[in-house]
Amino acid sequence: MKRRTFIGASAGASVGLLTGTAQAMKTTPLSTLELKGNIQHSACYWCYGSIPLETFLQDLNGLGVKAIDLTGPKEWPLLKKYDIHAAMCWGAGMGIEKGWNDTKLHEELVADYLQLIPKVAAAGYTNLICFSGNRNGMDDDEGLQNCVKGLKQLLPTAEKHGVVLQMELLNSKVDHNDYMCDRSRWGVTLCKALGSENFKLLYDIYHMQIMEGDVIRTIQDFHPYFGHYHTGGNPGRHEINDTQELNYPAIMKAILDTGYKGHVAQEFIPTYEDKIAALKEGITICDV
Repeated sequence: MKRRTFIGASAGASVGLLTGTAQAMKTTPLSTLELKGNIQHSACYWCYGSIPLETFLQDLNGLGVKAIDLTGPKEWPLLKKYDIHAAMCWGAGMGIEKGWNDTKLHEELVADYLQLIPKVAAAGYTNLICFSGNRNGMDDDEGLQNCVKGLKQLLPTAEKHGVVLQMELLNSKVDHNDYMCDRSRWGVTLCKALGSENFKLLYDIYHMQIMEGDVIRTIQDFHPYFGHYHTGGNPGRHEINDTQELNYPAIMKAILDTGYKGHVAQEFIPTYEDKIAALKEGITICDV
């Protein structure tokens, strides 16, 4: 399942120029990476949807990467076959645009998530993604209170099963026009209002660079509320090498300095012909 078909429009995959490093990575044979073990690496499958899932899981094993993001119950048996962990699950809800800020959707959303939460736990997984929804003219304070009202109905079940609901921070400037949870402070205020360790924010570095920048300071200030991280090169959401503006080694070190023990998932759209070489490069850059 491709992320763009599941959650709506995403960044277009324009082809960028390859640097000398990129060219070298394209010709490097697939081999297990000698990872330092400080970062738990994952990869968002939707970015590699042209590769059959089973082949992609074999590629992850070949690289020595043991987790994948954004898969649901139908994919989990195949993940088990290849001993790949589902670091961020999906499969409930109505996508990005229709979310917890709309009280008219609460009945359906609650039923959907309550059905999936026990399945996530039974499969041995922890994290389940959710979305605020678009503003549609709604005030941010009203939307936040609506999210609190709806999500509180899930927390007893999430706490019982040890599942962490993670609302993704997304930009509303380029990719997801009108999305409400588009600022770290808004998301942190929601976390504080819910007051549960079973609700966190999925801090997407690419999206928050677009909306607010100051990535490292934000991680330092708000890391207790961040339960998962996604990468992506800006501008363009492509490779995280020297073709873009973010200093990923420094960002990864800042994440480690907070004591974070969870996964960091690569979520960039490869421009390389060899998509696995692009993934290998991204993981190498982040393996500090």
